[in-house]
Amino acid sequence: MGRRLHDWFVATWYGDTRRGGWLLPLAWAFAAAAALRRWLYRRGVLASYRSRRLVVVVGNLTVGGAGKTPLVLWLAAELDRRGLRTGVALRGYGGSGGVARRVSATDTAAESGDEAVLIRRRLALPVAVGASRTDAVRLLEDECDVIVCDDGLQHYALARDFEIAVIDGMRGFGNGWRLPAGPLREGPARLAEVDAVVVNGPGHEHDGALRMALEPVAAVAVADGSRRPLSDFAGREVVAAAAIGNPGRFFEMLRAHGLAIETRTLPDHAAFTPAQAGLGQGKPVLLTEKDAVKCTGGGWDTAWWVEAAARLEPDGGAGLVEAIARRAAARGRTAS
Repeated sequence: MGRRLHDWFVATWYGDTRRGGWLLPLAWAFAAAAALRRWLYRRGVLASYRSRRLVVVVGNLTVGGAGKTPLVLWLAAELDRRGLRTGVALRGYGGSGGVARRVSATDTAAESGDEAVLIRRRLALPVAVGASRTDAVRLLEDECDVIVCDDGLQHYALARDFEIAVIDGMRGFGNGWRLPAGPLREGPARLAEVDAVVVNGPGHEHDGALRMALEPVAAVAVADGSRRPLSDFAGREVVAAAAIGNPGRFFEMLRAHGLAIETRTLPDHAAFTPAQAGLGQGKPVLLTEKDAVKCTGGGWDTAWWVEAAARLEPDGGAGLVEAIARRAAARGRTAS
């Protein structure tokens, strides 16, 4: 999707909803087709693959970023800490796609996608990508008790044992319309069927949901991995660049910690040059961790990525981890 067209849709979905009214007939057709597709899977007309391992899907109802990957990072680490051998499967957006493959510690974002490379480097757990999430899951079955899927709530070709829906607290459901008139892949009623709902950041309210906050830990130099407190950038002219689904959430996190920033917004998953990110102006540039994995080669001397940790409330997310562990135990898939 071209940048101008992308910006038009985002402004329509989350701003002036009247502009998208002419798309409603297409939205109704999309909703009907999606409902029929799901009915065919439920009836067994279309086949779903049931893994030998416990499958946890972390997805969302809307198009674009809602905060799934930070939650997957947190959840996979917590399950691993509980003694459950945990792996992560995903499409690998931004990568070369194609046949399912394991992600190695030396893979680049161009090969496996930015999210997959980020997860593999951060967690050092088994990660697989593929155009077919089902095939990616198959690659992990022999060495995992639990497989967490980053995205795929609507990928009904893969059966799942536990579903988590993430809602962007800032954007919510936008205008509440289905694609393409609005951002929704499925209607909000779908949330009644999932096992847990997590709202990312303040704003949107949902009864019984957990609330996730991303707290910056440090700024890490792209060039050499050195670390410094994010507060070191307060009172300075700083550029913040992001190529994620909702860059505004990253920018607001920086502002909330006292930074005055000049923003650069790029399409989700896009590769970019140092100049496009704002380097070369004599100002430090702050990036998301997901974007930093794409910054290879020279020219990144004044670029830093912001390491952030997810915090869930209430109870620090312990209830969510316990519920998944119980589901795994019930199926006899706890770690040896």
